[in-house]
Amino acid sequence: MRICVAGAYGAFGIKHLEALDAIDEVKVTSIMGPTKAKIDALATERGITHASTKLADCISRDDVDAVILATPTQLHTEQAIACMRAGKPVFIEIPISDSLEDARRICEVQRETGVLAMAGQVRRCNPSHQWINNKIRAGKLKIQQMDVQTYFFRRSNMNAKGEPRSWTDHLLWHHACHTVDLFQYQTGEVATEAFGIQGPPHPELGIAMDMTIGMKVPSGAICTLSLSFNNDGPLGTFFRYICDHGTYIARYDDLFDGRENQIDLSDVAISNNGIELIDREFIAAIREGREPNGSVHEVLSSMETLDMIEKSFQS
Repeated sequence: MRICVAGAYGAFGIKHLEALDAIDEVKVTSIMGPTKAKIDALATERGITHASTKLADCISRDDVDAVILATPTQLHTEQAIACMRAGKPVFIEIPISDSLEDARRICEVQRETGVLAMAGQVRRCNPSHQWINNKIRAGKLKIQQMDVQTYFFRRSNMNAKGEPRSWTDHLLWHHACHTVDLFQYQTGEVATEAFGIQGPPHPELGIAMDMTIGMKVPSGAICTLSLSFNNDGPLGTFFRYICDHGTYIARYDDLFDGRENQIDLSDVAISNNGIELIDREFIAAIREGREPNGSVHEVLSSMETLDMIEKSFQS
C-alpha cells in the first residue's frame, strides 16, 4: 500500500508518518506541505521519493494508492473531494469539515464515486476506549454519564509543535468533535438533546476560548464536556466514564478505574498507539473492500450534533 500524507510537516502529519513506519507492507511514497523548503527537507530526511506543495501533484501519481489528509480543517472538504474524484481512498483528519453543509457534500461525493472515505476519529481506536466499547458490546457495561475535560493553553495561534498556524483552531468543530463522536459511538445512539455555552471571543483570534457542552441520548445517558484554551496545566482530553458497573478514567491510550488503579490493556489491540491503530483500520478497510470504523457516513451524525450545539449558542 503506497500512501501520500498531505500536511506531513504538521504535528499530526508527523504522527501519521511515524505510525505508518510500524505497519508492514506500507510505504509513504509522497508527501505534501505548504512550504517547499520544509517539505523537501522532510522528504530527504525520511527517504521519501516525492514531495510537493500541491495535492494535485500527489494524487495524480501512479505510485499513490491512498491519501491521509492532515491538512488545515478549512481545506478538508475540497481536498477530500479531489481525492475521491481521483479514485484515491482518503483518510480525513478530524474534523472532516467545519460545517454540516460541507460534511454532507463529502458524503454525497463518496456515494457518487464509491471511493472509501474515513474520518480520523482516533478515540474509537485508542485501546482505552476500545476496552470500554468491548465491555458495552458484551453487555457487561452501560454508560450513565461521560464527564470529559479538553484543556489546552493556547492564547496565540500556535500549533502543537509550537509553530505559528496559518489557520485558526476551534474548540467546537475540532476538539469537541472527538467527544461528541465518542459519546454517540459508545452509547450507540444519537443525541436528541445538545446545547453549549461559550465564553467571550478572543480579541485577535475571534474564537471562544472557553466552552461547556451538554448532551443526552434517548436511553438517558448524558455527557458533560468542558473545553478551554486558557488552562495553564496538564494538556489534553481526559474522559471519566460513570457506568452501572464501575467508573473508568481514560487518558489517551491508558485506562484507570475510578480509584486510579491502572487497567491492563495489553490484549486489546496489536499496538497501544491510537494513531497507528486508526491508520491500520484505514489500510485494512481498503484491502478488504469494506466500510471502515469511522466512515464519513458513520460520523455524519456527530457533525449534525455539532451543528445543533453551534445553533444553541445563538439562542
